[in-house]
Amino acid sequence: MREAIALARAAEAAGEVPVGAVVELGGQIAGRGANSPIARHDPTAHAEILALREAAARIANYRLENATLYCTLEPCAMCAGALVAARIKRVVFGARDLRFGGVRSKFQIADSDVLNHKAEIVEGVLAVECVELLRGFFERKR
Repeated sequence: MREAIALARAAEAAGEVPVGAVVELGGQIAGRGANSPIARHDPTAHAEILALREAAARIANYRLENATLYCTLEPCAMCAGALVAARIKRVVFGARDLRFGGVRSKFQIADSDVLNHKAEIVEGVLAVECVELLRGFFERKR
């Protein structure tokens, strides 16, 4: 999670909403992502999607069955769907996203009984630090 926080800080330094994500596989970081939809002109360039893409490319397989995704912010519905498609084993996040959360706050996509794959969900890891990153970012924006 500390690496995800570092990536969130990098996203913030680039003027993006401070969200970072890493995919861990076999005790190693297989993928990293820092939120960058503005810089990439890409609405799908969320930290989680970028981390999934890098990890899948690294192992040459779109299925990341024994992987854990660590993210500073609860994944949105798009990202939660991608986590299911990638067969992520476990999702660990810091702060809830009360407006767009696709894992706990608004929807429970990643461990839904109606889908073919369910990820284990762990929330609140380093939550205070993750919330403060976001709070500070949006306070400075206003």
